Amino acid sequence: MLFVLRMIAVAVFAVVMFVFGCGYCLLSPRNPKNVYIVGRHFCKMARIFGVKLEIRFPYGEEQPVPSVYIANHQNNYDMFTVSGAIRPRTVTVGKKSIAWMPLFGQLYWLTGNILIDRANRSKAVGTIGQVVEKIKQRNVSIWMFPEGTRSRGRGLLPFKTGAFHAAIGAEVPVVPIVCSSTDKIKLNRWNNGVVIVEVLAPISTEGYTKEDVRDLSAKAHQLMESKLEALNAEAAQRSAS
Repeated sequence: MLFVLRMIAVAVFAVVMFVFGCGYCLLSPRNPKNVYIVGRHFCKMARIFGVKLEIRFPYGEEQPVPSVYIANHQNNYDMFTVSGAIRPRTVTVGKKSIAWMPLFGQLYWLTGNILIDRANRSKAVGTIGQVVEKIKQRNVSIWMFPEGTRSRGRGLLPFKTGAFHAAIGAEVPVVPIVCSSTDKIKLNRWNNGVVIVEVLAPISTEGYTKEDVRDLSAKAHQLMESKLEALNAEAAQRSAS
């Protein structure tokens, strides 16, 4: 019964967000501020799933702009967890196929996010150049999932280098964001415990060149993997108490 009620709540939320979200975004289509506003509403849905969501900004909520934000990518719950950490003037970079998802895809495009064709390597490489230009010209931050796919309980997967090429090319810092594991969430369970999302300290790209992109990627991966382990342990302990 609880599962059914939650599915109804999600369906209602999706329709409301599509109607009012798209209506709002049409007043200023593809404006960078739209992603932040919509993201803050999406994270409120976490409580519907029985999750106590905690967003941490230990280095202050005012992160450097522009930046390249990178976050671990787990499953569809990301829309309701890490979305709470989106900062103003931040747009995300996602697969071109997202635009065809019913309701969500149209809202995703209208909010001003960047869509790339990952199936075409030459187009994807060209898009990184466009991302760099957008960062410089529009003074925006971008948000990417460097794993390139959902981990689905497999921990932090190896990183692709696109986000780090963009950060080095635009000469902006990389800001890691880590969300504790959400693969144990059950829709038929009332209390799904604590989920922690933490924004880590910016990693400067000063002095880095394109030849150093893998070093930058490895540094970010190590930091995020260590933090994920710590957050998982804390979340499990607090959920059990």
